[in-house]
Amino acid sequence: MDITAKMKAIRAKEGLTQTEFCEMVDISISSWKKYDAAITDMGLAPFLKVANHPRFKKYALWLTTGDVAPDCGQISAV
Repeated sequence: MDITAKMKAIRAKEGLTQTEFCEMVDISISSWKKYDAAITDMGLAPFLKVANHPRFKKYALWLTTGDVAPDCGQISAV
């Protein structure tokens, strides 16, 4: 599963629209739509905004490696 699919899965699991998600992580909706449609590759800065956000940190291990560690609170969005 690529990063774009993982980000979509996180938004779906959290029940957020693109706009709500972007407001939470401080990324412009126009940039996010380009990432979501795979028009532009997501750079490190927006990736880290998601991975380090308090609500989404539980997905950080899965985002980076595809692994989970439920004992440590690291889960998958799928």
